[in-house]
Amino acid sequence: MSRYLKYSLVVIVISIIGFAIYYFAIRSDKPIHTQHQKEVYTCSMHPEIIRDKPGNCPICGMTLVKKQDSGHAIKSTSIENFLKRTDNFIVGNYKTTTPKDTILNSEINLPGIVAYDPNSSINIAARMSGRIEKMYVNYKYQKITKGQKLFDLYSPELLTEQQNFIYLMTNDAENHSIIKASKQKLLLYGMTLNQVNALASAKRINPLISIYSPAYGIIQGTESMTKSTEGSMQNSNITTEALTIKEGDYIKKNEGVFKLVNTDKVWGVFNVLPGYNSLIKINQPIDISSEFNENEPITAKVNFIETQFNQTDRTNRIRVYLNNSSLKLPIGLRLQGVVKTNPTKGIWLEKEALVTIGNKKIVFIKMEDGFKAKEIKTGMEINDFIQIIDGISVEDTIAKNAQYLIDSESFIKTD
Repeated sequence: MSRYLKYSLVVIVISIIGFAIYYFAIRSDKPIHTQHQKEVYTCSMHPEIIRDKPGNCPICGMTLVKKQDSGHAIKSTSIENFLKRTDNFIVGNYKTTTPKDTILNSEINLPGIVAYDPNSSINIAARMSGRIEKMYVNYKYQKITKGQKLFDLYSPELLTEQQNFIYLMTNDAENHSIIKASKQKLLLYGMTLNQVNALASAKRINPLISIYSPAYGIIQGTESMTKSTEGSMQNSNITTEALTIKEGDYIKKNEGVFKLVNTDKVWGVFNVLPGYNSLIKINQPIDISSEFNENEPITAKVNFIETQFNQTDRTNRIRVYLNNSSLKLPIGLRLQGVVKTNPTKGIWLEKEALVTIGNKKIVFIKMEDGFKAKEIKTGMEINDFIQIIDGISVEDTIAKNAQYLIDSESFIKTD
């Protein structure tokens, strides 16, 4: 064999060896995905059961779980994965109960509060432009009586009308219709009848006119204050809040100066928890008690049901209109209302037979040799019973004390 042929054979052999090393190196570094691995389901109590799709175990009836191939647990948000033993089952002999398909009636306790009636408020507006020379009301929530002096006002417009009235009284006393019209104009500008009569007698203008309250009530504030503090009337920290209008301030014609609220008519505002709204009706009797009349509750009727959901305390509200002229209930007083419900038909379960876990409600259904966790949906509560909407029926047997079962440390999943 020639030297050239030997050299060619050596090169070929070396090339084949190098290609083989490179090929096996690539196979070891990057696996070849020929096809998607098939999912397999099995029973946690009977691992000999193997299925290629989800379902129930033919032996115990439990839900099949996906078989794990890498030692890592398959994450799930189901109740079986969140709370379970290793076999998803609680073995034991515990007291049981059953849901009851019956009719229940009871009393609903409603917490409430005494609030102002906005419909009984009065706005005191300026009838002429001018400057406030002296204030007789300085703080919010001051009690005002009818005819009480509020402030002294200097008004060039009113001063001109006084001069016209005196001129007519002096130079045209026989023209009764004109004098009567001028007198009526002064009354419309806010002067009282006594002030006008005194002006006619003295025939001397008064640069300052006192403005009096037309009604009884409590100063809720000025127009700007009532807009900024709406809904905070029961806050005791602001009962001495100063008014925004001060002596020397100018007010414009038709501008709101004060807002009076009358405490002879008040609201009893009560909170109704979700689930009880359907039990409360208009004109339904309600017994109202407070620390002032614990032994003699007030009997009234539900006058209004608010349809808007209160996001603050997660409740709906009802109103009861109260005549407070004789009751004398202070604003902000805590109330307790009791409403007798109409008979309600449904499936009811004792409250101790369920337990709340986050936003889930769980019961434990009796099976052959133990109990299995089951999520349910519930409705309203009456006495010691809760209404069952979905999840179980009257044919199911339930563990009577769900908290006792869930307290088992072997049952709570900690990962």
